[in-house]
Formats: sequence, C-alpha cells, structure tokens
Amino acid sequence: MSIYVGNLPFKMSEDDLKQLFANYGEVTSVKIIIDKMTGRSKGFAFVDMSDEAAAEHAIAETNGKEVMGRPLRVNMARP
Repeated sequence: MSIYVGNLPFKMSEDDLKQLFANYGEVTSVKIIIDKMTGRSKGFAFVDMSDEAAAEHAIAETNGKEVMGRPLRVNMARP
C-alpha cells in the first residue's frame, strides 16, 4: 500500500522517514522525490507499507503531525 507524504522538511532523509513510519508497521520502501536541477527534495515522498491496516493507522497518526517544524500531509497515494 502506497502512502503520499507531503510538506516534508527539506532536511529529512529517507532513513528518517522510514523510521517514522516503521513505528506503525513494516515499511517496504521509501522514496523522497528529488528535483533533478537542484538535487534538493521537492518536499514530498512515497512510503510503501506491506499491510493495509498498518498503512491506514500510519496515515491517521502522522497526518498533521509536526516533524522538524513542519506539519506533514499524509494520505493514500493516487495512481
């Protein structure tokens, strides 16, 4: 199950994001989207979790949660 995570702090790493979501279940992959021109994060990422119930719980717990001074926007990823 793929989760969209927006409003990411620019200093957040994929490992930081994985640790945050690992509190709610098994994380199978994390991908922070990087701007090709600047090499900087675009401020959003996708997190894949193996269990749908864990993903829904993670979304409920992390949406609006302040991380590194920014409130995360978290929901199901759309195709």
